Amino acid sequence: MNLSLELMLQLSIIVPLSATLAIVATGHIPNLREGVTITSCLILIYLMVNLYQGLSLGATIRVFWWELLPGLTVSFDIEPLGMLFALIASFLWLVTSCYAIGYMRCHQEKNQTRFYSCFAIAIGAAVGLAFAANLFTLFIFYELLTLSTYPLVTHAGTENAKKAGRTYLGILLSTSIVFFLLAIVSTWFVAGTLDFKLGGIFSADVDKIIAGTLLVLFIFGIGKAAIMPFHRWLPAAMIAPTPVSALLHAVAVVKAGVFSILKICVFIFGLDLLSVLPTTQFLLYLAGASVLLASLVAMKQDNLKARLAYSTVSQLGYITIGALLATSSGIIGSSMHIAMHAFGKITLFFCAGAILVSLDKSKISEMRGIGRQMPLTMFAFFIASLSIIGVPPTGGTWSKWFLMMATIETEQWLLMVVLMLSSLINIAYLLPLPFHAFFPDLSSNRESNKKANKKANKYSKKATSSANILTAIPIQEAPLPSLIAIVITTLACLALFIYPQPLFELASAVLSSRE
Repeated sequence: MNLSLELMLQLSIIVPLSATLAIVATGHIPNLREGVTITSCLILIYLMVNLYQGLSLGATIRVFWWELLPGLTVSFDIEPLGMLFALIASFLWLVTSCYAIGYMRCHQEKNQTRFYSCFAIAIGAAVGLAFAANLFTLFIFYELLTLSTYPLVTHAGTENAKKAGRTYLGILLSTSIVFFLLAIVSTWFVAGTLDFKLGGIFSADVDKIIAGTLLVLFIFGIGKAAIMPFHRWLPAAMIAPTPVSALLHAVAVVKAGVFSILKICVFIFGLDLLSVLPTTQFLLYLAGASVLLASLVAMKQDNLKARLAYSTVSQLGYITIGALLATSSGIIGSSMHIAMHAFGKITLFFCAGAILVSLDKSKISEMRGIGRQMPLTMFAFFIASLSIIGVPPTGGTWSKWFLMMATIETEQWLLMVVLMLSSLINIAYLLPLPFHAFFPDLSSNRESNKKANKKANKYSKKATSSANILTAIPIQEAPLPSLIAIVITTLACLALFIYPQPLFELASAVLSSRE
C-alpha cells in the first residue's frame, strides 16, 4: 500500500494520539498493552523515515486541517528543523518505551496504563509541534504537551508529587499565557500573519523596539526552554519516575521548548532582524547566566537526578545562545545540540534509573564502588558524560564546536568564556561519579593501608575476608529491556561522533534557501 507523504504527515500525529485508546483498552493485559506501545512506536518510526526521505528528495509536504479565522489555520509543513526534532522524538519514544517496560515492572510502579497512554499523547503533541506551519498550530500542541505530561509528573500520587505537579503546571501555563500568547497575538497585529517563513515575517521597516519587546516575550513565554528565572519546574519534576524524566529532558518537553525558540528566531524574526534588535544582547547574557549558574548549582546536588536536572537547564542555555547569535554556525550548532544533548542526557537518566531499581541508591555520595556491580551502566554513564561535556569520541563534540565558532564569528568573547567554563564545570560534576564508581576514594584507601600496616596481624583475617567479599560481589545490572535501551543510546552517542553527516545536513538545510 502506497501512502502519500501528506497522509503520512497526518498519520505521524494521529498514530501516537490514537494509540492512547488502544493502550487504555488493553491496560488490563500488561504484555498486550506494552505490545501496542511498541507497535505504535515502530509505525511512527516507519512514517518518519519515509517523510525524511521525501524531504531529502526535495518534496514539499504540507497539510491543511481547518481555518478558525481568516488567516488563522491549523496546518502543517515539514522543513528540516522540524524533521530533525520529530525524528529524535519518534526514535527515543521507542527506546524509552523499551526502557520503561523493564523499569516500571521491576520498580512495581502503579498506574502503568496511565503512564503509557499519557506518554503517547505527549509524543503526538511533540510531532504536531515539530511540523506546525504557523505559531497558532505550534501553540495548540505546545499546550497539549504541557497538559499531557502533568499526570506523568504527579505519577506517584504522593503529596510531594502533587506539589511538584503544581509547580510544573503553574510555571509552564503562566509563562505561556502571560508571555507566549501575548507575543503571538501581538505578532498577528504587527506582522499580519503567523505563518512561519524563512527569513522572518516582519517588514523591513518594523519598529525595532516593538520587535525587540516581542522577542523578550517569546523567550520568557517558552517556559519549556527553562531559561532562568523560569526554570524551577524542571528540578521540581524530578520526583517523577525515571522514564518520565527521560521524556522531560530528552524526548519531548524541554526539546520542544528550545525547538520553539529556534523556530521563532529563524522563521518569525529572521537572522538579519534578530542581529540588530536592542534586546538580543540582553537575552544572550541572560542565557549565558543560565548556563553558568545552573552548572554551579548542579555541582552542589547530591541527588543524582537533581544534578542532571540542573545540568539540563545549563545545556538548554547553549541552544538558546546559538539561536540568538543569529549566524549560520549558531543555528547549525543549536540544531545539532538538540540531538546530541537528547542522546547524552537520556543515557544519563537511564543510568540513574538503573542504579535506583538495581541498588536502591539515588544519592551520589552512596555510589562509590558500584562499578563492580553495574559495570555496563557506569561505563554508559561515562560515555554519556563525555558527550554532555563535548569531547571526543562523542557526538557532543560537534555541536559545541559550532556553537563556539558562532561566538567567535560574532566576537561574543564573554559568551565564549562562559561556554568554556561551563564545559569545565561539566567535567567537575559528571566525571567524578563514574571515576569513584570504578575507583573508590583513594585517600580512604591510603588511610586504611596505614592502619593495616600498624596492626597487620590483628586485621589480616578481616582484610582477607573483606577481599573475598569484594571479589564475590554479584553483577546487578538493570532489567534486560532497560539495559538494551542504555546500550542503544550509548552507542548513539559514539555513532554521532563518527557519522554526524545526516544530522549536519538537516541542520545546515534549515538555512539553505537563505544562502
